[in-house]
Amino acid sequence: MVRITPLPESLSQTPFTVYESRALGIPSKRLRAKDLSDGGRLIYLPAGRHLETIERARVLATATPRAWVSHETAAYLTALGLPPWSDVESTIHLSKPHELPRVRRAGVTGHRVRVIPGELTEIDGIPVSGRPRTWLDLAAKLPISYLIAMGDQLIRMPRPGLEGRSVPYAYKDGLRLLIRQHPNLKGVEKARLALDEMRVGADSFPETFLRLAMLDARLPEPELQLRLDPHDAWSPAADLGYRRFRIAVQYDGAHHRTRDQQSRDNYRDEAFLNAGWSYFKANADDLAGGFHGVIARIKKARFRSV
Repeated sequence: MVRITPLPESLSQTPFTVYESRALGIPSKRLRAKDLSDGGRLIYLPAGRHLETIERARVLATATPRAWVSHETAAYLTALGLPPWSDVESTIHLSKPHELPRVRRAGVTGHRVRVIPGELTEIDGIPVSGRPRTWLDLAAKLPISYLIAMGDQLIRMPRPGLEGRSVPYAYKDGLRLLIRQHPNLKGVEKARLALDEMRVGADSFPETFLRLAMLDARLPEPELQLRLDPHDAWSPAADLGYRRFRIAVQYDGAHHRTRDQQSRDNYRDEAFLNAGWSYFKANADDLAGGFHGVIARIKKARFRSV
């Protein structure tokens, strides 16, 4: 029987590689103790503990020289957003340079890709595809509406007070250059089409889906972040709408349920209504129904204003 001696604190609750254990002077026989389980080639796990996606991604990347986290896993770690049917639990996506063999390991989907300096980043020390490159890598798999929505999140202007940053993750010119640099990547044509439809101003995926549904319904291109008074930076703003027709539309997501947000929403709603605008609110039920009801009401309001 192997006597269980305490592991160093840095390894006691997390998965680790044999390289990490050797660097700390842990004898190989300690790795056969019952408090550890075999996580596959070169990897050991705390026995009986469910591992979060970020923990699995970290140890798998560490155990695979020159590999980095990519595709759906990178989108998850960088909070880019994924369709609800995406499965980030069953597999970790790892990429390696095109000249190296694909990663082949249980629980890993391996990719061989060509990368250019600057396309990779780190999240808590984990090598990860940068957000723009992740968007391009997912172009082959995502429906174009999701590719447009993800792209809108890349190019939107952040709110510094809430997000701790003041510049977008990407600009359209930079994404256009990225596409040109990878002309043979699968999905690149879809990415080019999505880029043409991306707009600055959508703060969430549903807002993009609402805009696309309005365009599919042959409504004009709406203005995003529509301020009641365009000359006043503090004027209440709706998500989108038509100044010409005095129509404003707001999508209320889950964060609108907080007390503070509801107070701000009430102030905005009353400002548009008191100014005589047609004002419409959509929610998750409208999203599930393809926004048909709210679009019908928008069309009626537009017809009345002509």
